[in-house]
Amino acid sequence: MTSSKHVIYDIDRTSRGLVELMKAIPTATIHEAYGGKGAFMNFIKPIQRGMTLCGPVVPVKTRPGDNLIVHKAIYVSQPGDVLLVDTSSFVEAGFWGGIMTEAAQQRGIAGLVTDGAVRDTDEIIKMGFPLFCQGISIKGTTKTCLGTINHPIDFGGVHITPGDLIVGDSDGVVVVARRDVPGVLEKAMQREEKENKINDELRQGKTTLELYGFSKLLEREGIVE
Repeated sequence: MTSSKHVIYDIDRTSRGLVELMKAIPTATIHEAYGGKGAFMNFIKPIQRGMTLCGPVVPVKTRPGDNLIVHKAIYVSQPGDVLLVDTSSFVEAGFWGGIMTEAAQQRGIAGLVTDGAVRDTDEIIKMGFPLFCQGISIKGTTKTCLGTINHPIDFGGVHITPGDLIVGDSDGVVVVARRDVPGVLEKAMQREEKENKINDELRQGKTTLELYGFSKLLEREGIVE
């Protein structure tokens, strides 16, 4: 593994096969299957509903208001990776825009997640690039400071290790540690199957009170039919 103080170039990634299987699972289901772990703070959302992403995460730590290290991260990433950029929640400058999106797409990057702000959002939406962020700002950034690429970081209440699996959809973003992906995927698929069966029973006339045993809980509190 080649590394430096700032950049680690080679990382272990979640396998492509597991990534493809996890793409079909909603983030809420993954979060529940993971025991309520891995969800980012709820202010990180896609710039357009319907955007989804799934892939090994490349964590980036940049100085607030500067995007020099993010430009480098584009060319450290491999096809299918997702950039995760920690700006310390700085939303008064759009460190990412249309040009960087074009560069990322040429590299085959699967998307971007950040607690910072971006710009050129209409252009990015037209380009079909999945982008999840905290804010939007037309202000520019400096290109003078370094940061880190592919170093572990704490982001949105979650500890992130390079190569972990990150998944995003209209509801939010969740990360699963690389070692935990097979087990979480199995539980998530089981949960999806269970919920499909519950929906079938609801269509047949049963109630959520019956199916989840809530009637007994309500009776215990004095609420009866």
